[in-house]
Amino acid sequence: MSVHKNKATGKWDAYSYYYDYTGKRKQKHKSGFEKKRDAQEWERQFELKKDRNLDMSFGAFVEMYMVNEEKRVKKSTFLTKQHIVEKKILPYFKDRQLKEITAADVIQWQNEMISFKNGKGKGHSQDYLRTIHAQLSAIFNHAVNLYGLLANPARQAGAMGKQFDKEMKFWTKEEFQRFVEAIANKQRSYYAFEMLYWCGIREGELLALTREDFDFAKQTVRINKTFQKLEGKDHIGTPKTQKSNRTIIMPDFLSEEMEMYIDSLYGYRPTDRIFQISKSFLHHEMDRGAKAAGVPEIRIHDLRHSHVSLLINMGYSALAIGERLGHESIKVTYCYAHLFPTVQTEMAKKLGAEREEILDVQKEER
Repeated sequence: MSVHKNKATGKWDAYSYYYDYTGKRKQKHKSGFEKKRDAQEWERQFELKKDRNLDMSFGAFVEMYMVNEEKRVKKSTFLTKQHIVEKKILPYFKDRQLKEITAADVIQWQNEMISFKNGKGKGHSQDYLRTIHAQLSAIFNHAVNLYGLLANPARQAGAMGKQFDKEMKFWTKEEFQRFVEAIANKQRSYYAFEMLYWCGIREGELLALTREDFDFAKQTVRINKTFQKLEGKDHIGTPKTQKSNRTIIMPDFLSEEMEMYIDSLYGYRPTDRIFQISKSFLHHEMDRGAKAAGVPEIRIHDLRHSHVSLLINMGYSALAIGERLGHESIKVTYCYAHLFPTVQTEMAKKLGAEREEILDVQKEER
């Protein structure tokens, strides 16, 4: 271990040594400290981390935790975690000793989060409060499970933020038809929303589609990737879950529409994205079409709900629908049950008819 002043920059550098998992000795170096004591403190924290000593600061522990998480989760998930940790957690706990943070400290932090108001006077949503608390709890769980921390103070403090059942909105096929006719003057908008509604795919799955994902002889479209903007750059990643990798059979008319549309695209290679548009463009077109058609305003993701609604009203099972939608569990599909009052009414009528049939048979036997 050593700390010395860099003659070229006039700032302090710190060096420390450790052995990696193969037993090889390696050097850890950090430069740019304005003061000698800051370099020495970094060196001290590194030694504590190396020895898994709970005297380390919360900030030093989080640094290790985030290195571990970056290797284990999707990039989009990691960036969300990183934002929450840096903006909502570290400012309150960074310099505290990990082992000294108590449930009372967490409750005080919760009160700060609950009371927060931005420049427009708006606070955090209940969902977001639950999310940031869950992230803090995950950090302490990591310390409990792998570093011997005696208890998770975030769990002891209890969760914050209320959990509400989110209302699922959807369009009937008649409402969707009015909407899609209202945006038909923009070709790419029309075909994008046709795919969203009639296939029930996610927004990111739509934007990742390429020519080679379509097999028009079999009338299928392959879903094996998703598109996102991450840190201002286009990013193609894996779908949301393993079951999201799927092949969807398109209706005859949609297969014909998409083949015609793709053939009209000039200069596109098989691996080029068909819909080279942004999510904000889709949202704008959704708003434009809904207003022009006079239909209720819903989210783009609600078109997926609309697809499920249509399929259940057509009589398909939750298992079959879940496979088409790429649901990880059939429980997810069952969450849509409240959308289908017409099915419930039909069930009640059929049950009533079954009872009447039984009574008639009993009368005949008498």
